[in-house]
Amino acid sequence: MEDAKPETTEQPMRNKRNNTWIYAVIIVLLLGTNVYLFLQKNNVTKEKSVVTQELKQVSSSKEALQNEYNASLARLDDLTGKNAQLDNQLKAKNSELAKTKARIQEILAKSNATEKEFNEARGLIRKLNVRIADYEKQIVVLKEKNTQLTVERDSVVTNNSALQEKVNLAKVLHASNIRMTAIDLRKGGRKEKETTKAKRVDLLRVTFDIDENRIAESGVKELKICIINPDGELLSNAALGSGSFKTAQGQSKFFSVSKNVSLQADLPVKDINVDWQQSAEYEKGAYTVEIYHEGYLIGKGSVSLR
Repeated sequence: MEDAKPETTEQPMRNKRNNTWIYAVIIVLLLGTNVYLFLQKNNVTKEKSVVTQELKQVSSSKEALQNEYNASLARLDDLTGKNAQLDNQLKAKNSELAKTKARIQEILAKSNATEKEFNEARGLIRKLNVRIADYEKQIVVLKEKNTQLTVERDSVVTNNSALQEKVNLAKVLHASNIRMTAIDLRKGGRKEKETTKAKRVDLLRVTFDIDENRIAESGVKELKICIINPDGELLSNAALGSGSFKTAQGQSKFFSVSKNVSLQADLPVKDINVDWQQSAEYEKGAYTVEIYHEGYLIGKGSVSLR
């Protein structure tokens, strides 16, 4: 019976050692679990960071593509209306351009577009820009052609205008053999006598010829006659048909009387008479006559009264 006591004392000690091992195992398992969870958390964080970065890159790529596409559309719109020939080309290729733009817009509108689709969009935008660059080159070439054509047209217009001016000038009549005679009317105007005395003058008669003109057409030509007294003043009277006209230089000028002359092409007209009769007395001195056609001075003469 005395030998059984030591066995009773060893049993609790053995149980205590067993519990210690159990606790140690539990602690080790808990530590392992914590380490595992910590590592898993780090992995999740890293994966989340990678995904976030990828989303940012996708968003950045999409925004860059959108900006590039918008710039291409702006260039294309800018070409419209600059040249009719190019507008026709754009209209002819409108269907093809519409398909390209529709596909690009479809990709850019996707919220989950893949990198492959982005690459497709980039390729389509590059092709679109190449086509736009070709159109821009055509615009430059067409502008240069238009400029050259404008220069040539203006040159032709200028030459034609100069030629027309020469032709018009050639059509202007020329007066020659201009005489100015002072007439003394007698016997109630039935008899005429030339005089040089101012107090005896009743009318001034201008006589002249129109030389032949091979350019002017046949027909009635209107001449303007200006008679200037010794004081340099124009003799005028509205009742006798005085008025005004424009000179070839565009200036306004008054005339004493007008005269219609019937002209036959290539033939001269001889001894054309134009009379000026006024109620007031004539002054002493030199009287001058100027003859105008189409605003050009075509002849000049004078007479002196004493």
